[in-house]
Amino acid sequence: MKRALVTGGSGALGSCIARRLAADGLMVYVHANGHPQRAEAVCADIRAGGGDAEPAVFDVCDGDAARSALVALLEQGPIQVLVNNAGIHDDAPMAGMKPDQWNRVVDVALRGFYNVTQPLLLPMIRERWGRIISISSVSGVIGNRGQANYAAAKAGLHGATKALALELASRGITVNAIAPGIIGDTGAGAVFDAETIRRLVPMGRAGRPEEIADLAAWLVSGKSGYLSGQIIGVNGAMA
Repeated sequence: MKRALVTGGSGALGSCIARRLAADGLMVYVHANGHPQRAEAVCADIRAGGGDAEPAVFDVCDGDAARSALVALLEQGPIQVLVNNAGIHDDAPMAGMKPDQWNRVVDVALRGFYNVTQPLLLPMIRERWGRIISISSVSGVIGNRGQANYAAAKAGLHGATKALALELASRGITVNAIAPGIIGDTGAGAVFDAETIRRLVPMGRAGRPEEIADLAAWLVSGKSGYLSGQIIGVNGAMA
């Protein structure tokens, strides 16, 4: 049984991805930081459905804490699938943005990417098979007013994805990013009203978390082995 780690797995999108991977037969570690009870609830739901899941609680911005938690997980065997989904937004026009607003958003996305991904690479390389997915955003592709910090963080993930894909291409490991647009029940999808969504999204609707989870499931399957280094937009033709 392959093992997967989904960071930010206690949230709406992360939990949907975790459930889908578990339904496909993977053992899933559901990560949380501030809300460990939510991760346990997701795991309980997965187990009730016949899947295999355990919570993993640590701060992705704390390198020592992340490494310690991951070393403990790796003692049980390699983690072949990683979904870097942890992320936050703290929106403000750049002219009025406080340093902490910039730093925290960038830290969770980019420091978190390094702190979680780097310790898993050598065990994954030894397996000569792996799948790494980072959940980005359409904001990292086209930008968005009031989200200079978030757009910069997500665009940084794009560069890291492409570089790491080159490093791991000969090792049977693919590295890709999914850049969702407005997804219902998560982030902007839970804030924008229907009329605003119709105005912003050419398809006239918000995406569904399941549509992102379906793509993630395909990317970690054996059918996607020739796709790597790509930023895949799922945004209703916004970009």
